[in-house]
Amino acid sequence: MPSVSAERYWNPVLETLPPEKLRCLQFEKLKRIVFWGYEKSKLYRSLYDAAGFSPQDLKGWEDLAKIPMVTKEDYRKAQAKEPWPYGDALCVPLEQVTEYHQTSGTTGQPVYQADTWQDWEWWTECWSYILWAQGFRPSDRVFLPFGYNVFIAFWAGHYAAQKLGCEVVAGGVLNTEERLLKIKEVRATALMGTPTYLLNMAETCEKKLGFPARELGIKKILCAGEPGASVAGTKERITEAWGAEVFDHVGATEVGGWGFECTHHPGGIHVNEAMFLVELLELDSNAPITQPERLGRIVITAFDRKAQPCIRFDTKDLGMWSAEPCGCGRTFRVLKGGVLGRADHLTKVKGVLFSPVAVEEVVRSIRELGDEYELIVTKKGDVDQLILKVELLPEHQGQEARVKEELERQLRLKTNLHYTIEFHPFGSLPRYEVKAKRFKDLRKPH
Repeated sequence: MPSVSAERYWNPVLETLPPEKLRCLQFEKLKRIVFWGYEKSKLYRSLYDAAGFSPQDLKGWEDLAKIPMVTKEDYRKAQAKEPWPYGDALCVPLEQVTEYHQTSGTTGQPVYQADTWQDWEWWTECWSYILWAQGFRPSDRVFLPFGYNVFIAFWAGHYAAQKLGCEVVAGGVLNTEERLLKIKEVRATALMGTPTYLLNMAETCEKKLGFPARELGIKKILCAGEPGASVAGTKERITEAWGAEVFDHVGATEVGGWGFECTHHPGGIHVNEAMFLVELLELDSNAPITQPERLGRIVITAFDRKAQPCIRFDTKDLGMWSAEPCGCGRTFRVLKGGVLGRADHLTKVKGVLFSPVAVEEVVRSIRELGDEYELIVTKKGDVDQLILKVELLPEHQGQEARVKEELERQLRLKTNLHYTIEFHPFGSLPRYEVKAKRFKDLRKPH
């Protein structure tokens, strides 16, 4: 593959476009995809007709709220019918679909995602901007330690790394120990994975292979799939374990790779505003949030995806705009702290609004604790109870009382709630390769 020039994925025409010109570009793209969805998709046409909305009504940004939002449940209801399995969500003839993926199914029935070859090129282009912003270059040998399956996972990362000119080593069917040994054998320089699995790999390297993961020579790591890489304590653990520079990335099967952390580490993630429209809406209404540092629901439109469009998709993720621009020179706005959790995980416990990400921040900040934990919300009579299961590192056995006191103190400061702390033998809590399922709300629906 020919070498890739430094200018290819540092695109000042788009990435440093003045905000007012960027907004004009976004609006033209928004109109195009809204007309496309209405004309080609039974799903969008039915949503828009039911709401009394016509694409002709979209005359300015003030009309954005008139466009109905689409949810994962809308996709589910529209699919599993002819043309199988995409049903009313499909906008192109079935023979034009060349890529099949689906959501992980962690929140219910998976959504089937159709892409044409042009769509998949767009996916790869989005990821190419992400990788270049994080310092991936043709000189890198990138190891991908994930099982290549129907879940989208790091498929686009694989092709984007190749597009940049990187050498890609796929570790699909290998187990964790075999992947670590292969990284050592081929002298890989870069790695992609979920924060959970990267910590799992580092633990396995130390306990099973007898040496720390930082001796493997990995220089840069891209994280995805969980908010952990934007959580200071989690990011610090990955950095220390691997001796590498760690970056966050955000995407979704239905949306695409829409957000990335750059080498300036702005304390959050850039939104790729040339390819996506990201809105923040109030948690208890659909009112837009434009001011910085106010928590809102993330709603996204992918401008250039045609087979199965994503127009005002309610991701259920939470975020807030940063007040400060990034020093890298990009004018793409930054979401402070990245994705800060999920609206469907945001719940009231004992009358207090609670996000499980706050618990991750505390657990990962205490050095005596292992990487894994489990958080359970249950009910005893009429009283909510929070049970936090943790593991003490072997070298700190016998220090449970001191660690428990510190853990309870920090949790009280961070969340204003009381927890029942359970210490479990090291290695006994579940380990995950892709998305972790550490938070469980076992209360009966109200």
